[in-house]
Amino acid sequence: MAGVIVGARACSVQENVLGAINRGFHHRTHAPAKERLLSAAGNVPAVRLAVDPTRDFVRERRVFGKPLSKMQNSGFKLAAQAFVDRCVGLRNDGQLCAEHAARAKLFASEVYGRAVDEGVQLHSGAGFMDEAPICRMYQDERINRIFAGASEIMKEVIARSILD
Repeated sequence: MAGVIVGARACSVQENVLGAINRGFHHRTHAPAKERLLSAAGNVPAVRLAVDPTRDFVRERRVFGKPLSKMQNSGFKLAAQAFVDRCVGLRNDGQLCAEHAARAKLFASEVYGRAVDEGVQLHSGAGFMDEAPICRMYQDERINRIFAGASEIMKEVIARSILD
C-alpha cells in the first residue's frame, strides 16, 4: 500500500480516509444535515435584521415630497420560517433527511440574500455607507450562501433526491 509522510512518520492512505473510498461527494452532500439546518435557522432572524432598518429607512426617506415607502414595495415575505421550524421538529424527532436540510438551507440563505440586496437597493447610495447597518449586512450575508454547502451543492442534493 502506498504511504504518505505525515509529520515525521509514514501513514498508510487507508488509515486517513473518512467514510468510504470514492464516496466523498456523497458524504459531503448527505452527512451534514444538522449543519445545514443550523445555517437555515440562522438566516431566518437575519432576514428580520435586514428588513427592520430598511423598513425604518424607507419610512423616513422622502423622495419627491413623499416617503419612499409610499412609492415602492418594501415588504418581504418570511416564508422560510415555517419550513425551517418544520425541519427543526424533524431533527428533534431524528427524522430530518439530507434533502429537507438542503432545501431549508438553500431557501433560507437565498431569501436572506434577496432581503439584504433589496435593502441596499432601497437605501440607494446610503446602502454603501459604513454607517448604514444594511451595508455591513450586505458584506456579511454572502457567506451564508456558501457556508454549510454552497447553493449549487444544495441544488445538486435536491435534484438527486428528485431524480434518483
